Amino acid sequence: MARSLVIKVTAGAEAPERCNQAFTVAAAALASGAEVSLWLTGDAAWFAVPGRAEGFSLPHAAPLSDLLGSVLEAGTVTVCTQCAARRDLTQEDLLEGVRIAGAPTFVEESLTEGAQALVY
Repeated sequence: MARSLVIKVTAGAEAPERCNQAFTVAAAALASGAEVSLWLTGDAAWFAVPGRAEGFSLPHAAPLSDLLGSVLEAGTVTVCTQCAARRDLTQEDLLEGVRIAGAPTFVEESLTEGAQALVY
């Protein structure tokens, strides 16, 4: 049975350590061979917009843009439907490979056999 990790990031630049920790765990899980689905909710949704992750800085942490790039390369990145709507973000505003999906998809992924969900 393949293991998968579903990670929901609820914080953006206003809580940099919590935000960066979620991206770090996602990249580490991918490196260990797990399937990863990273959900960007709340102000974390902004990091799906080109150039936004590059503007994030946290001392002694891997660059957020590098971590996001790793997840985009080998995992799934999703922006919450309602979070995108509240920020007037459409699919065309997002990085290539990022999708918009809602709570039913998050629940489905989280309840899949072998899945573990984490919320930051």
